[in-house]
Amino acid sequence: MENEKQWYVVNTYSGHENKVKEKLEMRASSMGMEDYIFRVVVPERTEVEVKDGVKKEKVKKMFPGYILVEMIMTDEAWYIVRNTPGVTGFIGSSGKGAKPFPLTPAEVDKILGTMGMSRLEIGNTLNEGDMVKVINGPFASMVGKVKSINKETQKLEVVLDLFGQETTVELDLTEIEHC
Repeated sequence: MENEKQWYVVNTYSGHENKVKEKLEMRASSMGMEDYIFRVVVPERTEVEVKDGVKKEKVKKMFPGYILVEMIMTDEAWYIVRNTPGVTGFIGSSGKGAKPFPLTPAEVDKILGTMGMSRLEIGNTLNEGDMVKVINGPFASMVGKVKSINKETQKLEVVLDLFGQETTVELDLTEIEHC
């Protein structure tokens, strides 16, 4: 699992999530760590509130005091994230210098899906012709080749081998993982 891009939960001071995101992105860039620290996400969702008969949309943090970081867990990347001002630690680390455990693809899909985002970046981590593994649904654990990608709907056509027959199925980005 070393040298693999995965998502981690980072603990921050509550109310400082966006500042920490900004600082972490700046540090990753200034220290030349863009190949190890990728996306930093503050999990939020928009809620509609009705107050005095007026509808108002409010963006609420899903997990106050936490941000998600997509990174390759190297000693240097781990050090940079841990020592970013406002970061109080990683979730899933036993302490004593132990590196934290990443979120599972299913956990990441659930959080990012709520925000209308995807764990896989089309054209960046996923392209036509790539091999993917289906992780849920009726074709779970099958491996196939990406035939086409629809960026608007976040769906893709994957060619699977069903009983010796090549079959094209439409899948959601949350149903697959890169091989």
